[in-house]
Amino acid sequence: MAVIKVCENNYGYGTNEVIEKIKGEKPEVEVEVASCWGYCDECASGPYVFIHDEMVQADTPEELYDILLDTL
Repeated sequence: MAVIKVCENNYGYGTNEVIEKIKGEKPEVEVEVASCWGYCDECASGPYVFIHDEMVQADTPEELYDILLDTL
């Protein structure tokens, strides 16, 4: 099972909408949300998540969504 880790401080970049969309399409995906994962520089620069314990960054929420779909 895939696990996506997301920082709630990154929601301002649209990450929460991406995660909700993924959860709706792929209910088997587990999502772990934390108030901070400790990657503040990355978090402040754009949308990112961890999937399979690897950081995935994107320029836009749409790009992040596409990357996640390709990875899942």
